[in-house]
Amino acid sequence: MKKLLAIALVSLVGWANNCIECHKGIEDIRDPHSGMAKAIAKKAKEAGFGDNSCIVCHGGNPEASTKEEAHKGTIAYFLKHEGPKEFYPDPGSAWINKNTCGMCHKEQVSTQMNNLMNTEQGKIQGALWGFGWNIREHKFANYNLTNLHKRLGTKTYQNYMKRIASKEPQVYVKKTIELPPAPTADEVAKNPKLAAITYLRQECLRCHTASKGRSRRGDFRGMGCSSCHIPYSNDGYYEGGDPTIPKNEPGHMLVHQIQGTRDAKVHVHGLTYSGIPVETCTTCHNRGKRIGVSYQGLMETAYNPTFDKHGKGQPKLHTKHYLHMSEDVHYKKGMLCQDCHTSIDVHGDGKIAGSTLAPVEIECQDCHGTPSKYPWELPLGYGDEFGQKLSHKPRGVTKTLAAYLKKGTYYEPEDGYLLSARGNPIPNVVKVGNEVVVHLASGKDLKLQPLKKLAKEHKLSQAGEVAMVQIGKHLDEMECYACHDTWAPQCYGCHVKVDYSGSKKNVDWLAIAHAHDIHGTDAAKRKNLKDYLIDGEVRETRSYLRWEDPILVRNGEGRIAPAIPGCQTTVTVIGKDGNALVQNHIYTGKDNGKDVLTIDMAPVHSHTVQKEARSCESCHNNPKSMGFGIDEGKVFGDPSKTLIVDLMTADGKVIPKKITIQKPGIENLSFDWSRIIDENASQLVTVGHHWSLSRALHQDELSKLDRRGVCMSCHQTIPDKDLAVSLMVHVAHAADIEIDNEMHKNILHKNLLLSAWMQILGGVLVLGGLLYWLIRRKRR
Repeated sequence: MKKLLAIALVSLVGWANNCIECHKGIEDIRDPHSGMAKAIAKKAKEAGFGDNSCIVCHGGNPEASTKEEAHKGTIAYFLKHEGPKEFYPDPGSAWINKNTCGMCHKEQVSTQMNNLMNTEQGKIQGALWGFGWNIREHKFANYNLTNLHKRLGTKTYQNYMKRIASKEPQVYVKKTIELPPAPTADEVAKNPKLAAITYLRQECLRCHTASKGRSRRGDFRGMGCSSCHIPYSNDGYYEGGDPTIPKNEPGHMLVHQIQGTRDAKVHVHGLTYSGIPVETCTTCHNRGKRIGVSYQGLMETAYNPTFDKHGKGQPKLHTKHYLHMSEDVHYKKGMLCQDCHTSIDVHGDGKIAGSTLAPVEIECQDCHGTPSKYPWELPLGYGDEFGQKLSHKPRGVTKTLAAYLKKGTYYEPEDGYLLSARGNPIPNVVKVGNEVVVHLASGKDLKLQPLKKLAKEHKLSQAGEVAMVQIGKHLDEMECYACHDTWAPQCYGCHVKVDYSGSKKNVDWLAIAHAHDIHGTDAAKRKNLKDYLIDGEVRETRSYLRWEDPILVRNGEGRIAPAIPGCQTTVTVIGKDGNALVQNHIYTGKDNGKDVLTIDMAPVHSHTVQKEARSCESCHNNPKSMGFGIDEGKVFGDPSKTLIVDLMTADGKVIPKKITIQKPGIENLSFDWSRIIDENASQLVTVGHHWSLSRALHQDELSKLDRRGVCMSCHQTIPDKDLAVSLMVHVAHAADIEIDNEMHKNILHKNLLLSAWMQILGGVLVLGGLLYWLIRRKRR
């Protein structure tokens, strides 16, 4: 009865869009002629709000005459809900979007809390691992969660994921436990490992989607759905037409419009764009693996070049300075992150997936195929094996999409939508004959020629032909990006200090996220940040940065992949008395039953793909790539030894008595940070602590990879250790033949062919002679 009275009252009064009396000039959230705008308008009319579509998403009271009253609950509550519908300044907030976005996009909203971008389990497990907790199960998260949601995706996908989850239960957990509260200084004094919680809460956990994050240049964004679908510039200024939104203070959206699919056009300053810009993703993806900024060709640096016209150095972005490296080839083509990563990759499938490899369903071969098979000829699971034995049945294509995938922009299937390695259709990638068309959210259509078509038409480069066709094992064993990620950000030695000796200065970002109010935002709480200060002050530094020739390891899928320092945590904890409870300490953990240091080397796709791959020599003649360290670790001093630099005698005795230690030693680290195996191929550190198949290369693999010293195989004889070789060298000198690199390769090639044919002919002659002898003997 109460609901019927409310509806009657609303219908009688009728509401015009009174919100724009104050917000006159604000941008339409979507084009009024778009399907989304029409759906919102329809809901407004059905609820009796007339033309006031704002209230469908923002709530509030359109009849109010003051801001305070307008931004309060309204009678609209009785229409759909069991309590007053509050005013929602950010309707996309994860805490209230079931009442807003979820009215139409139920699937994405209902899976969001279990999404890795909200749980951050991998980040948490990694930090705890580095602080000596020795926990491989990804059970700690930002929130207490369970696997109550039905998994999205096709039946094929669901069955596939069940198999993987059963193989890796430590990642695909059934429920999570909220990370314990921040410890006090007294608690840390009893157990210094608890400093890991302080580290996480102050530094690592500010990026998840249920929180608004940190207000620094490059870090401004919304919450929940708005984290990605509402545009924020790096500097965080509003540049639209709403007179009520300040334009001179950071922290506001760029314009009041939704960005998302190709049909969601954003208009600003005479420009129109569609899709979610890469910079929106890098708001969060600029630490850890750093794949967002790497995709853009940005590599963190300790310096701040170049100078502006006022002589100032480079401004900080995400609190860092950057070098400009080669952008990923897909980025150069205009591809946004969403053009590869599917809805399940980004929104989750409803089940808990505790590390970045867990929810990602795509592989390079899903679009590019191999030189011998088109993408649709590959079996499901190719490139994503996780130790599984694959069938030989081609995966084919499909012409059907789940209903929820059709709520945004979707495309005609042509000859069929390509399937991901895990069995879901890729809605923007279609088969057209023997070519692939990729529909980009930006509006471009890219025509892609799969590798098999290129191979048939002899369009592969010589290097590509050798690497992918002549040496077929490369494709069977390696990730494509093992060669094509030509650089990767490598931050060696993560030195973390957590100091409990001073007053409370730093914020507990996870506590703020938990303290959201009824409006679905933590903004009100941010005005009282002092209420969320916790013991301990975190500071970080590193030993050195590199970018070239990433190390090769086995990743969680069982394939050879690049690796970068994950979190090579060296822990220093200062007690409240100012003295070190732990100093420059590296913990140990178990890896395949052996004790190793918990400084981690993480398998990664660094998203720095170049068309021209890294050279053969960068792997086969490079001790760093094999895991032996940069120049086999021989150029670095022993990090376990304390370094004193002062006046010394010739035999190294320090002359002054009053000295300052230049660099304290790290007690149990006797090798360089870039070294992960010793001369016997025994693993020294953890390599990917998330997945059971992650590890350094074994001796049998190294024996195939290692071609160091190959020059010696020829030059130990040249010029005068063999009569025939010596004669050839003297002839070359007499003829004044210059042996440059091209001729050197030709000589080796000819010698290989000559040697092979001589051995074959020699074998034929020997067999022929033996056969002739046997025939003669039989006749006798």
